Amino acid sequence: MRVILFFITAITVCFGCDSKKDSPSSKNELPATAIQIKSALLAAPAEKRDNCTVYGYSANKELVLLRQGTNELICIADNPDEPDFSVACYVKDLEPFMQRGRELRKQGIKDQQLFDEREKEVKSGTLQMPKQPAALYVYSAKQSDFDPVTGEAKNGYLRYVIYIPYATVASTGLPEKPSADGMPWIMHAGTHGAHIMINP
Repeated sequence: MRVILFFITAITVCFGCDSKKDSPSSKNELPATAIQIKSALLAAPAEKRDNCTVYGYSANKELVLLRQGTNELICIADNPDEPDFSVACYVKDLEPFMQRGRELRKQGIKDQQLFDEREKEVKSGTLQMPKQPAALYVYSAKQSDFDPVTGEAKNGYLRYVIYIPYATVASTGLPEKPSADGMPWIMHAGTHGAHIMINP
């Protein structure tokens, strides 16, 4: 399951405003490295933030390592070419799966075609999935609610995902859609991408 949000906005440049010239004025203008790190960590559990590995974006919009961590979580900063604000953290055992998704999207492969390609690769053994439950956290907000100068966001929403490849309704006891607010449910049951969704 991948939920990714995209947007481009027009900017107005004030040439006489020295106090603003170093401040990001559009989504396509990258925040400073420290701000990318700070905002990426909004998706991580608070007690783990100090030791997460963080990836963000270089001046040419390539994903690069911003900080090497020591714990099990990898966090990804907000993509400047996507709309609104969205950051994610996931357990490092999911990195092959996530990295493959990024590679396929760069090739123009997305949606069901991307899902099918990873399913094929997992079944063939060329793409490894975790052998135990693996967590993903996604924190999102409207672009207008994110401050690229301070790295703070308001009115954000944190979604929890637990990947359990090839888990089913029968093996987990979970429904394929929630029947109450905040109820865990299973998505893509019986596939490599089976995961428990928790939407508080």
